[in-house]
Amino acid sequence: MGIVQRTAEGIDSMRRSVWDQSGTGMRIVILIVLVVTGLAIPLIPIAWIARRIAN
Repeated sequence: MGIVQRTAEGIDSMRRSVWDQSGTGMRIVILIVLVVTGLAIPLIPIAWIARRIAN
């Protein structure tokens, strides 16, 4: 397994621990914070790509 695959799995694992275990209210708060701070632009595509590579 290469470094890209391991990194993608780590990012995907972190995304799952934050996103999948959160309730709807917390997800909305997370999205609002990401959009307001401008972090949604780089983080959402990175998480999406990592999920594709990890699977």
